[in-house]
Amino acid sequence: MKKKRKLFLKLAAIVFILGIYPLCILIYTWTCVFQSDLEGGKNGPLDAYRHTLASAIVSHTLGEWAVNVTTFVMESKTSASGAMDRHNNRIGMKIGSHAKSFKDLEPLVRTRVMEGRCFSTKAEQITWLPKTTWRKRNLW
Repeated sequence: MKKKRKLFLKLAAIVFILGIYPLCILIYTWTCVFQSDLEGGKNGPLDAYRHTLASAIVSHTLGEWAVNVTTFVMESKTSASGAMDRHNNRIGMKIGSHAKSFKDLEPLVRTRVMEGRCFSTKAEQITWLPKTTWRKRNLW
């Protein structure tokens, strides 16, 4: 009986991590994105906000390892937008791992985006691409 219960708990954890957890991250992140007044849904500040916030949440709830794995799997290694996303994911990862509570994440990320710059290479500064490359869409 105990073996069946342990197996059930392991399977439930796998289902949660692979299914429900990512869905919760997406719902929260996109809710914040749709409420945001930032411009540049693709390649601009809004895109940077989305990546940084999602990475902060994942880092805060699962750990930095999860952001590193997700970034490795999801982000392009050859494009300028991929470099921007990887940079902002690293910043979000640090924000999430140092935040005292979940409710602090969005305000911390928003503040950092407001301090961001186009083509910033500073390790702690959010970056985005030039305005000429921005697309207005909010979705990918």
